[in-house]
Amino acid sequence: MAEDILTTSGIGRHGATRLPSVDVDSFNIELKDDDGFLGDRASKGAFRKILDTLRKPLKKNGEDPLGDKSAGQIAKSTLDEALVGDDVGAAALVHGAIEEFAQELAYVTQRFLKTKAWADTERIVVGGGFRESRVGELAIARTDILLKSEGLKIDLIPIRFHPDDAGLIGCLHLAPSWIFEAHDSILAVDIWKSELWRHADDEPTREGAVKRLVKMLKGLIAAAEAEGLKLAPFIGISCPGVIKEDGSIEKGAQNLPGNWESSKFNLPASLVEAIPQIGDHDTAVLMHNDGVAQGLSEVPFMQDVEHWGVLTIGTGLGNARFTNRRKEKDDKKDKKGKD
Repeated sequence: MAEDILTTSGIGRHGATRLPSVDVDSFNIELKDDDGFLGDRASKGAFRKILDTLRKPLKKNGEDPLGDKSAGQIAKSTLDEALVGDDVGAAALVHGAIEEFAQELAYVTQRFLKTKAWADTERIVVGGGFRESRVGELAIARTDILLKSEGLKIDLIPIRFHPDDAGLIGCLHLAPSWIFEAHDSILAVDIWKSELWRHADDEPTREGAVKRLVKMLKGLIAAAEAEGLKLAPFIGISCPGVIKEDGSIEKGAQNLPGNWESSKFNLPASLVEAIPQIGDHDTAVLMHNDGVAQGLSEVPFMQDVEHWGVLTIGTGLGNARFTNRRKEKDDKKDKKGKD
């Protein structure tokens, strides 16, 4: 297997637990209770379900201030506007849903903190599509208050970058710094939504997705060359699911088009085959879980803590826990200085 890994990445292992800046203590944990996966209680779908439940008695009387559409059909911007609009009924509904959702998110977060992998976590950043809205930001802030009210010494904060950008920025932290020497740009891909691969009304396929991805990357390489950018021979990939060392996906990629979990499919190998070189160097590809990648975008802002995590609220609840490696190096330097 080691030989296979080297042919697809050349600089490390896909889904690695030891990265240049951090150790990945865990990712994509699937906690369960009697009702199923706990992550389902703190997803975008869970929030919509809560909101629709609150609206039911109003709908019977034709007095729903949010109209006839289900919560899933209402734009995030519309819900954000309801919070500050003149219709106090609409504002009350959205605030009520935020409160109930925050209670669920606080419960699920506490369950994570009780696991061995998440012990001693000092800070959690929250990403994913839900974080983009004001509704999401309020839910995160309310959850932070609820956790502190339980005596937990932990900060829950929104991720700094737009969730779409965070996964790309995080890919920088997958590779060792030396690969970027003498280069000023890299290629990164965040694979997260099957709709991105749709063309007109065609049903998306795995093969079609890979072809479009390769075409996009080749276009970016050409554009970088045209602009005189020094592109590193590296492609970082942020992808849903449990990523194995050889670049295959063990599970969790069910929302992508086709079967990405097949033992015969390997995305990094497919990209290396299609783009064997960038500039004068062999292409190196590294892939990791999308929740891990989003979390890695926060590495520069987490240097004042040792253990921290990320939760990504989307169709499910992505998660990862990190331990900074910088302090370990600094401690060794301090000991040498004292000797």
